[in-house]
Amino acid sequence: MALTPSNMLPLGTVAPPFELLDAVSERTMTLDELKSDNATVIMFICNHCPYVKHLRSELVNIAEDYIPEGVKFIAISSNDIEEYPEDSPELMQAEAKKWRYPFPYLFDETQAVARAYDAACTPDFYIFDGNMELVYRGQLDDSRPGNEKPLTGKDMRAALDDILKGNPISEDQIPSQGCNIKWKK
Repeated sequence: MALTPSNMLPLGTVAPPFELLDAVSERTMTLDELKSDNATVIMFICNHCPYVKHLRSELVNIAEDYIPEGVKFIAISSNDIEEYPEDSPELMQAEAKKWRYPFPYLFDETQAVARAYDAACTPDFYIFDGNMELVYRGQLDDSRPGNEKPLTGKDMRAALDDILKGNPISEDQIPSQGCNIKWKK
């Protein structure tokens, strides 16, 4: 497990479009049908990464808190499932049901979407405004496996609160950290 920081895609970047299989509903979904006019959170996660396992309960809490405010959440797994079969769509579906993910969990089989977003790690978080321009990319909060800091989602929550209030979002953003995306060879 190599600790990898996010690449910090430039603020203002327009969200690259995609069309991916939702492991839960087993249907293809597009960014256009999933996005919000308020804010859209795109998260690169997976099943096996200890960093994702550490914070998945808080991901559910944040989504449940902000979905009623018109924020949409989209999770994407881009890992190579030949080398990491625990990240297969079948097991993604089981994981989403077990944790009651209130958001789609999409499978990026070709890894083209991860490359388009310059995703580097799991978890990797991106928040886009109503114009689908990137306003936040960085950590959920400063809790990591074993560092004894509580999971609060404070960084993501602060960005979402600012978007919803129409306030500017601080450009002082701390990269997310986690396992590197498992690229195909």
